[in-house]
Amino acid sequence: MAIGSEKLKYQEHTLTFFQMVIVTGFTGGIIWSVVAYLCFYLHFTTIEPNILLEPFTVGSWRKIWIGKMIAILAYGLISIGVAIVYYLFFKKIKSMWAGAAYGLCLCALVLLVLNPIFPGMKPLLKLDANTITTCACIYILYGVFIGYSISFEYERGQKFKKRVAGQTNTRQ
Repeated sequence: MAIGSEKLKYQEHTLTFFQMVIVTGFTGGIIWSVVAYLCFYLHFTTIEPNILLEPFTVGSWRKIWIGKMIAILAYGLISIGVAIVYYLFFKKIKSMWAGAAYGLCLCALVLLVLNPIFPGMKPLLKLDANTITTCACIYILYGVFIGYSISFEYERGQKFKKRVAGQTNTRQ
C-alpha cells in the first residue's frame, strides 16, 4: 500500500494546467449560474440569469426550460474566458482575497459597464439592495472558486516540479 501511495504522490496529472483552467472555468460558470437561478427563484434578486440571452435572441423561448439551459451553458463558456484571464494575470497570487476581489470586479463590470446592453436590467442605482448584495455575493464566491482553484493548482504544480527536479539532482 505504501508503494502505491508513494507512486500516486509523484504521478503527473492527466490534464495539463491549462486544461484544468478551462475545466475550472466551465464548471464554475455552470455551478454559479445555477446558484444565481436559485437566488432568483427565492426572490433574493430581481435579475434573472437568462438576461444574458436578451441582446441576442427574439422570442419567449428564453423564459422556458430550454432558454435556462442554454443560458447556463453560455455562462459556462464565458466563464472559460474569465478563468483564462485569471490564469494569465493572477495565478501566482496565493490569497483567497485575490479571487474575492476579482469576483467583485466582475460584478462591477456587469452592473456598471455591461448594464446598457441588457435592456431588461435596471440601472445600478435603481436596483434594490437585496439584488445588489446577492449579485455581489455570488460574484465574490465565483471569483474565489476560480481564483483559489487556479492558484492552488499552480502552487501544487510548482512544488511538484521542485520535487521532481530535486530527485533528478540527487540521482545524478
